[in-house]
Amino acid sequence: MAKVIAGVATSHVPAIGVAMDQGKTEEPYWKPVFAGYQKSREWIEELKPDVAIVVYNDHATAFSLEVIPTFALGCADEFQPADEGWGPRPVPVVKGHPELAWHIAQSVILDEFDLTIVNKMEVDHGLTVPLSLLFGQPEEWPCPVIPLCVNVVQYPPPTGNRCYNLGKAIRKAVESFDKDLRVVVFGTGGMSHQLQAERAGLINPEFDNRFLDELIAEPEAASRIAHLDYLREAGSEGIELVMWLVMRGALERDVEVINRHYHVPASNTAVGHLVLENVSD
Repeated sequence: MAKVIAGVATSHVPAIGVAMDQGKTEEPYWKPVFAGYQKSREWIEELKPDVAIVVYNDHATAFSLEVIPTFALGCADEFQPADEGWGPRPVPVVKGHPELAWHIAQSVILDEFDLTIVNKMEVDHGLTVPLSLLFGQPEEWPCPVIPLCVNVVQYPPPTGNRCYNLGKAIRKAVESFDKDLRVVVFGTGGMSHQLQAERAGLINPEFDNRFLDELIAEPEAASRIAHLDYLREAGSEGIELVMWLVMRGALERDVEVINRHYHVPASNTAVGHLVLENVSD
């Protein structure tokens, strides 16, 4: 039987990927950002998961305003890194796990979550930056990856509660898969930031750290945060944090914190990171 064994939450700031790709990780500005991930890299190297499910949002590369799925599951054999205007990142092709992905699609859709099944999709920094933060810069990613893309760009995005319950449905799906696989779920995006208008550059450490506290110990409370509260407290792009709730829903109620990291700023964003393991494991 397959099993979700841990969860990773992390920001996916595009400038982080650029800093890695250009060898700037030891520069004074960037060094504190990357230092907070060192323990997580050592942890995942030792854990050696069989599959990673990465929850992220597309940034107008795979999808445009012509088609906006609320939840899109990548079921392909592989996913090419996207060209986001300056060429694709120099990272490996993302290898999928179609067998598990199709199983998740069947299970979750029959649990009444309407997923869009995607058989061809490029993946942008929302997915590749988290992989780089945890796995470094290998010649190939050390495990297959199942992309789960969530709409947090075009109103209305899904609620935190919907995302939290989707995570529970994903966990149920994984546990009904008849092969022994150890699965890690990534929730990516955030934390507080706003990229435009009068509040551009907004960062709210108080809200961010309260969210981290609730995600760990009171996920139901975090799942009840309203869209307007994300907008008011965390900026227009803070809504990305609902994707962390998919990861949290896939874990048990009680978790152990393996690593926690928070740093301001990275580009114009607050960077947050958690590694959580199920207590029973």
